[in-house]
Amino acid sequence: MKRIIKKFRIDKRIRAGYGSAFLILLISYLITLYVNRQVLEQSKLIEHTNKVIHNLEDFLSLMKDAELGFRGFVINKDKSFLTPYYQSRVKAGPLFYDLLTQIINSKTQRDMMQQAKKLMDRKYDFLNSAIVQFTENDYRLTDSILQYEKEGKANMDSLGIIIKMMQDSERDILDKRSYDLQSRHHLLNTVVIVSLIVALLLFVFGFVTYVTENRARRLADRRAETYRQELEERVKQLDKANKELLEMRRMEKFAATGRIARTIAHEVRNPLTNINLSVDQLRTETDPDEENRNIFYDMITRNSHRINVLITELLDSTKFIELTAEAVSVNDLLDEALQLAKDRVTLNNIKVIKNYDRDICNISVDKEKIKIAFLNVIVNAIEAMETGKGILTILTYGENHKCMIEIEDNGSGMDSETLNKLFEPYYSKKAKGTGLGLTNTENIILSHKGNISVESEPGKGTRFIISFNFA
Repeated sequence: MKRIIKKFRIDKRIRAGYGSAFLILLISYLITLYVNRQVLEQSKLIEHTNKVIHNLEDFLSLMKDAELGFRGFVINKDKSFLTPYYQSRVKAGPLFYDLLTQIINSKTQRDMMQQAKKLMDRKYDFLNSAIVQFTENDYRLTDSILQYEKEGKANMDSLGIIIKMMQDSERDILDKRSYDLQSRHHLLNTVVIVSLIVALLLFVFGFVTYVTENRARRLADRRAETYRQELEERVKQLDKANKELLEMRRMEKFAATGRIARTIAHEVRNPLTNINLSVDQLRTETDPDEENRNIFYDMITRNSHRINVLITELLDSTKFIELTAEAVSVNDLLDEALQLAKDRVTLNNIKVIKNYDRDICNISVDKEKIKIAFLNVIVNAIEAMETGKGILTILTYGENHKCMIEIEDNGSGMDSETLNKLFEPYYSKKAKGTGLGLTNTENIILSHKGNISVESEPGKGTRFIISFNFA
C-alpha cells in the first residue's frame, strides 16, 4: 500500500513538473512572439527614419545640382549645362510631398519642411531670373545677376541649415529607435536563452525521472517475474502434490473396494454353495416327473450362477493383476485398439484424428491388457458421440519423462457428479452397461504404475489423459 501511495506521489510530482515547464515555455513563447513583433515594428521605424534622412539629403542635393547646372551654363555659355537644373525642378516637387508624407507625425518637422519648400521655390526663382537676364544680355554677367547669385547663396545656406536641423532631429529619433531596437533584441535573446534553459531543465528532469522510474520499473518487473516464477513453481508443486494425493486416494479407494469385493465374495459364495448343494439334493430326492419343481430348481441354479459370475467380474476388476511386460510402441497399441473398434467407428461414422509423436520412446506394459484398457476408453468415447458428427482425437507425446496419451471426444460430456463416480464399480448411465469397464481400465493402468484422469464439461466433450513410465 505504501508503495502505491509513493508511486502516486511520484506521478503527481512528475505531472506538476511537466505542467509547470509547459506553462513556462508557453509564456516564454508568447513573450518571444510579442518582443519579436516589437523588434520588427522598431526595425520598420528605423528603416523609415533612415529613408527620411536620405531623402532630405537628396532634397538638398537637388538644390546643389540646380546651382551647379546654372554655374556650368554661365561659365560655358551652353544651355546643355542647364539639364541638371531642369531635372532638379522636375524631381523637387514629388520629393517634397514624399518627405511631407513621411514626417506627417511630427509638426516641427512639417513646419521646417514648409520653410525648406519656400526656400527651394525662392532659390529656383533666383536661378530662373538669372538665366533669363544672362541670356538676354548676350551671356554677359551683370550686377543684377551677381545680386541673384549672392541672394541665392544666402538662400542656399539657409536651406542647408534647415535640412541639417531636420536630419539631426531624425538622427536623434534614429538613435532612440536604435537603442529601443537593441533593448528589445537583448530582451528577445534573454527570453530565448531562458526558454532554452527551461527546455534543458525539462529534458534533464524528464531524463532523470525516466531513468529513476525505469530503474524502479525494471526492479519491480524483476521482482514480479521472480514472484511469478515462484508462484508457478509452487502451483506446479501443489498440482503435482494434488495429483499424487488424488492418485494415492484412488489407490486407497481401489484397494478398499477390492477388500470389500473380496469380503462380499467370500460371504456370498459360501451361502451360494450351500444353496447349490441343497438344490442338487432336492433334485435327487424329488420325483423327476414333477416338471414344475424342476423349473424352480433351474431358476435357482441359473440365478445362483449369475450371482457367482458378477462376483467373479467384480473381483477381477478390483484386484491387482499379474503382468507379462514387454517394450512396445504406444502408437502401435493405439492403432491395434482402434482396429478392434473399427466396426463401431464405421457404424457411427466417427472421424478419427491421430496426432502421434513419431519419436516417442517405447513403454513397458502387458500388451494385451493395455489394448483392453485403450479399447474401453475408445468405446466409451464412441458411445458418447452423436452419430455422423463425432470426432475422436488421439494424441501422444512425452512430458516430464513420461509417455502421455490423450483420447478426446466431442460428445455430450459429463457433470462433476458423474466424473467423481466414473471409475466406481457398477456405476453406469448406459442402458446395457455393467459399470465395470472403466473400473477394469483403471485397474489395468494402475497395475502398470500408470495414471488415468478425466476432464469433461457438459456439452463440451470428454478427454481421458493416461500416463506411463517409459521403458
